[in-house]
Amino acid sequence: MADKPYGSGYFGKWVFDENGLPAYSYTCNQLADERAKTFTNPKLRNPVEHFHQVGNDRVVAIASNFGYVQVRQDEGAPKLLNDYDPENFQYAGGIGYLVDGNEILCTFYDGDPEFKRTFGVGYFRKSVSSKKYDVDQVIFAPFGDDPLVISQVTVVNKSDVRANLRWVEYWGYQPYHLSFRYTIYAAMKKDLGHVVSLRRAFSKRFEQNVRPVEDRGIVIKSRFKGFGLSDKIKWFGLKLLAATLAKKQLGGPIKFRSKEIRLEDLNPPPVFLVSLDGPVQGLLTDARLFFGRGGVSRPEALVRETVPKDAGRAESCAMILEREFSLNPHERRTLYFAYGYLPEGYDLDYLIKKYERSLENTWSSSTAKWKENRIRFICDEPWVDRELIWHNYYLRSGLTYDTFFKEHIVSQGSVYQYIIGFQGAARDPLQHALPFIFTEPRITKEVIRYTLKEVQPTGEIPYAITGFGAIMPSIFKPSDLPLWLLWATSEYVLATRDLDFLNEKIRTYPGPRDGSKEESVHNLLYLTYKYLVGTIGTGKHGILRLSNGDWNDGVVVEYVPDKEYDEVVKHGESVLNSAMAAYVLAKYAEVLEMAGSPKISSEVKKFAEEQRKAVASQWNERWVRRAWLSERLGWVGDDRMWLEPQPWAIISGAVEGEQLGVLFKNIEGLMRRPSPIGAMLLSESIKGGKSMPGVATNGGIWHSINGTLVWALAKIDGVSAWDEWRKNTLAAHAEAYPEIWYGIWSGPDTYNSILAKHPGATYFDESRTGEKAYGLGGLNWTDFPIMNMHVHAWPLYSLTKLLGIEFTAEGISIKPNIPKGEYSFESPLFGFKKSAEGYTGWYNPISKSRLKIRIHLPEEDLEKASSVLINGVECKPRFEDGNLIEVEGETSGAKGLEWAVVFKGV
Repeated sequence: MADKPYGSGYFGKWVFDENGLPAYSYTCNQLADERAKTFTNPKLRNPVEHFHQVGNDRVVAIASNFGYVQVRQDEGAPKLLNDYDPENFQYAGGIGYLVDGNEILCTFYDGDPEFKRTFGVGYFRKSVSSKKYDVDQVIFAPFGDDPLVISQVTVVNKSDVRANLRWVEYWGYQPYHLSFRYTIYAAMKKDLGHVVSLRRAFSKRFEQNVRPVEDRGIVIKSRFKGFGLSDKIKWFGLKLLAATLAKKQLGGPIKFRSKEIRLEDLNPPPVFLVSLDGPVQGLLTDARLFFGRGGVSRPEALVRETVPKDAGRAESCAMILEREFSLNPHERRTLYFAYGYLPEGYDLDYLIKKYERSLENTWSSSTAKWKENRIRFICDEPWVDRELIWHNYYLRSGLTYDTFFKEHIVSQGSVYQYIIGFQGAARDPLQHALPFIFTEPRITKEVIRYTLKEVQPTGEIPYAITGFGAIMPSIFKPSDLPLWLLWATSEYVLATRDLDFLNEKIRTYPGPRDGSKEESVHNLLYLTYKYLVGTIGTGKHGILRLSNGDWNDGVVVEYVPDKEYDEVVKHGESVLNSAMAAYVLAKYAEVLEMAGSPKISSEVKKFAEEQRKAVASQWNERWVRRAWLSERLGWVGDDRMWLEPQPWAIISGAVEGEQLGVLFKNIEGLMRRPSPIGAMLLSESIKGGKSMPGVATNGGIWHSINGTLVWALAKIDGVSAWDEWRKNTLAAHAEAYPEIWYGIWSGPDTYNSILAKHPGATYFDESRTGEKAYGLGGLNWTDFPIMNMHVHAWPLYSLTKLLGIEFTAEGISIKPNIPKGEYSFESPLFGFKKSAEGYTGWYNPISKSRLKIRIHLPEEDLEKASSVLINGVECKPRFEDGNLIEVEGETSGAKGLEWAVVFKGV
């Protein structure tokens, strides 16, 4: 890979586009190259399809290497607006055709070596050429919260004669509801691939009302015709089965707590396709009539003189617009189209006028905004900041808007959202929200609100949400969810000092009888805390109970024999939960102290210390144990190391002194050094588990765990911590496994480790093929192996922990441990720079106040210091423990509180 930028992998290379942003130039011919193939369930995903995320704060689009684009819309319930279903003449959308009467240039990829594809920040670009013409189509989601994507098409006449041309813009309209109802049906048949036909059959329960928009385009509004009798009988039977016989498959009865809750959107918003820069000369809504026998590459309608003017009903619905124009020799022209939908509060005329005012600058101004409000890290490895820009984009462009909870949310994505059809587990968006504390704290607050609105009257947080506000039936009853909510909220409040948030009123999830009510954030947090210490509680060893899983959903379900299951659920204890609680609850206690609740703070602090001691007691001379299962099964984690609790045991101080050196040595030797792409979850895989060796929770690699490992290692050894951070990057995966396409520009939540037969890949079972592949009745993680937000959130957040950032009730503590002579970290909240002149930084919380800054620096650097400045004024700092500087100051100016440690001779 020496001829490509670092981290490019096999399928193309990283470049910087004309907007100064990183982009992936995709060059693989997936139709001819065997290395493009991925093991998939063919009903769920084409084995040679690779794709990219295009999005803004509201829409997410899936851009395929075949050239088509599918737009996801979540209001009402998650769905794709435009299915890719060739058998029914549906080809998703974003495909265009340049026609001159003799030739047709198409932006659907068919192996043409002149066809170029670029995956960019906020866009998907396709360029195709002939001897006479160049066509450049950029499909982008405008930065912000508007529910649309724009297709920007530039045509160049390369010939020496005037050309009379037609451009035909195609977007399909066949919604594909990501309904969990049909996941259940398919899983009961032990064939998840069946979910596709079931969801498509559901889409046929809608009829379309099509209307033209003057001479600009088409709007389609769907009306639900109702469930058929067989559908109603099947659903009634399934609910009855779930309440009785299917508890182990579905987790219990399926019930909705208010009449508005549902699994699908039965009143979807209108969808539109419009021309933004001029009138259309033709439109068509009948996909069958348009494509005919010619298919997507050469539609039958294009051999005619013009696309028929028709906006009536069609069995196979589409949105097709024609523009006619002429180009002089070597002249170029750009056309603009918008495809999107109209949720409540949006008006099509307003959107058209908004974008037609500045069409030429819309794309460049949109991409420029992706450079703002991000985490930036400049060092002697330029690819690092390239990757951070990319992670910031992917994470934020994963946002959608949920109209039940009335908040933006960052779904975990990948197979969970796009195949199974749920938003969860509840811990996941809370992790994804952590980097936004540094860049866009309002997003963090929305995700926290979303989770608070899920809280049940008991304080329990449901495992996942599906459809429109429905609690997903699930066998998983994890015991760790309150900890993630308490952590994310505590980190947000301590970092931003936004104490007013604690008094904000939240309308909680509708109860079974009295509907919803309002509670303060403060009270809801305390309710979840009481659920944690009361209902979940501790076991005989003083360790928090396990239930049937913690972070690791499979720790009981996958590894405990069925006959022991009930006993483990009753008596099991999670060292992971307690290790995490020891840190998280100490932070929560600080928030309570700041908020003027010293009595509750003392209570929480006491419990946190008890948990720290309980974890410390599980030291087995090599590491801390993983879990207590039952009297019969005893302890897990004596014969092999489970990585999950180790980082939290270090972070919380449960492992200290000489034990730290022993644990560090074992993590390095057993989990970290052997692996090129991050530490493994187990030091050796478990024989006889439901997952294969080195796969998933049986010794696979997880960003969610390795992010905390980077943090923990930064407290011990900076070289090791930086190395682990690098190993968990996309670039490192692309270098180690260049012929695995996922892992280059996005990836899944778990990779196979070196213990697996296919290291670097993700979860699939080669022993079964076709429709009956391994997993949930035919589910492989390779069926949708990218757009999981852990791969993007954790490198951003764990980088802040390499700087040793800890937010406290008094201010901030910084203990950098990055093994580089010079570097700079920048974000809207916090900045830090190390150079030959000294150290500088700033801290800019929302609430302006007096703050303490505690800076831990190497003794050799402190000896070089000649002065310490606060807001540009020299001050007298306090020195402690030889390498700790403590200063105080008021936040003021654009960067809040600024400080500097200036070296002698500067």
